[in-house]
Amino acid sequence: MGTVTHAPHGTGRILRVTGPLVEAEGMAGTAMNDLVALGEKGLPGEVVAIRDTVVTVQAYEYTGGLAPGMTVRPLHRPLSATLGPGLLGGIFDGLLRPLAAAGAWLEPGTLDARSGPERPAWEFVPRAGQGDAVLPGDALGEIRGAGPVPLLVLVPPGCAGTVENIAPAGRHPEDAAVATVAGTPVRMTSHWPVRSPRPVRERLDTGRALRTGQRAIDLLFPVALGSTVAVPGGFGTGKTVLLQQIAKWCDADVIVYVGCGERGNEMADVIDEFTALTDPRTGGRLADRTVIVANTSNMPMMAREASIYSGVTVAEYFRDMGLDVVVIADSTSRWAEALREFASRTGALPAEEGYPAGLASAIAAFYERAGAVTTLGGRAGSVTVIGAVSPPGGDMAEPVTAHTQRFVRCLWTLDRDLAYARHYPAVSWAESFSRDAAALGAHHAATDDPDWPARRARVAGLLAEADRLADLVDLLGITALPDQERVSVLGGRLVREGVLQQSALSAQDAYSGTEKTAALAEAVLAVVDRCRELADAGVAAARIEEADFSPLLRAREEAGPHDAETVQNLRENMLARLGEVS
Repeated sequence: MGTVTHAPHGTGRILRVTGPLVEAEGMAGTAMNDLVALGEKGLPGEVVAIRDTVVTVQAYEYTGGLAPGMTVRPLHRPLSATLGPGLLGGIFDGLLRPLAAAGAWLEPGTLDARSGPERPAWEFVPRAGQGDAVLPGDALGEIRGAGPVPLLVLVPPGCAGTVENIAPAGRHPEDAAVATVAGTPVRMTSHWPVRSPRPVRERLDTGRALRTGQRAIDLLFPVALGSTVAVPGGFGTGKTVLLQQIAKWCDADVIVYVGCGERGNEMADVIDEFTALTDPRTGGRLADRTVIVANTSNMPMMAREASIYSGVTVAEYFRDMGLDVVVIADSTSRWAEALREFASRTGALPAEEGYPAGLASAIAAFYERAGAVTTLGGRAGSVTVIGAVSPPGGDMAEPVTAHTQRFVRCLWTLDRDLAYARHYPAVSWAESFSRDAAALGAHHAATDDPDWPARRARVAGLLAEADRLADLVDLLGITALPDQERVSVLGGRLVREGVLQQSALSAQDAYSGTEKTAALAEAVLAVVDRCRELADAGVAAARIEEADFSPLLRAREEAGPHDAETVQNLRENMLARLGEVS
């Protein structure tokens, strides 16, 4: 290859360019995961391998125009996210560079679109005073006007001591030091390596549920705050719609939505919807407490790989303020495809279907960053991770789906047949699970709803019994079953259509509060119990099946999101009608 001369001032020279993979030489002192600037435009890249004097870099932008002999400038710092008051309501790319500030397009080599001479100013209100002794995670002050949730300026990890000075209340540039602790300046914005989890005091076992407003989830497959969820489903099964509904209606304080490799038109629809929607919690815009990381399929492949880590780092930043944060990654399959493409270019030994051998470890490390914690400052916060999985051809045995199921606490499998039957959400009650259900059931029983565990068990049992009988019905016909089993088949249909089915487009039913969900489930169970009593009393199952169950099935549409009273009235109406059956 010949001799490559070292460039001055510690810069190196490019030896080879293969797509997003760049090999360089002459970069003594460079460490793994360091950022570098490639070529005259300074395209960002990250060191992923070092062999003798040759450094391998993955570029985060299109490498067209790079050629052997061009310079490589090491930045001697890892890929980091800029964390501060400008995040809420913002739209960023996979490296957390704000797209809106750059007119939705970034010039090649841009590392921070906010690096202009005039930095935004924010209102700072001090909470600590000069001479106070502080520890990591303690609040030095509050940032106001940056969104609907309170933002704090915290003592950074690894820093403790006396507050030597603190800025007065007022507006200050985001990069100005608002305090000095033991000689360390503290600014409203900070930087954190995206691949390193932010430290906490301890991890907690939480019994509090993340309320999503989706009955199929809250009733059968609930998720705890700080837990992990996978949402596998083939094309057209409604993953994106379900995740958007959860982002809108769940009771988290902050939503971080990572569009990882999504089609550009779908990502545009997500952004438009978040911008237009009213936040049911605050009455303002939903986008104001949302951070969107938009890395679409036409953006550089390796920035897609980084977008997952950027999103979860943002979530940890808000978690450290004592907030509950939900990270929605749509989808982790495309993130895994970026890992596979990069591995093939580096010559890594392929495993199943060409994915790198470390795929399982990478998936586990991502979901491991979820959790309910006590922060360094003693606050309770959580990060809940919900990752969509898009198995090719709906194959649930493919590596990404199979590995993900091993590491998550909850699985919401979307069923193609339910989706094609226009049953939304198409969550399969036979193929989904929640490992959080037992702990959440105990919490509900001890606090707000003593009947929650029994209600969930009865609904799940009714669905399982109806599914067991479905094959017999297909083979022999419904008339071949005994009356009690025919009632079970009827009960399964009433649960599916009257409780689990939900309209994302209905003002009455897009969100279902806990009172309405419980009332609907109890109404169906009471009607099924009455049908069983009629069958025991000798009433023919065919006569029971002919009853008009429409009042029960209409209850979910006629009752408002928190209206249990209307459901109970319709339940009594339905029971009265059944009393006339003989």
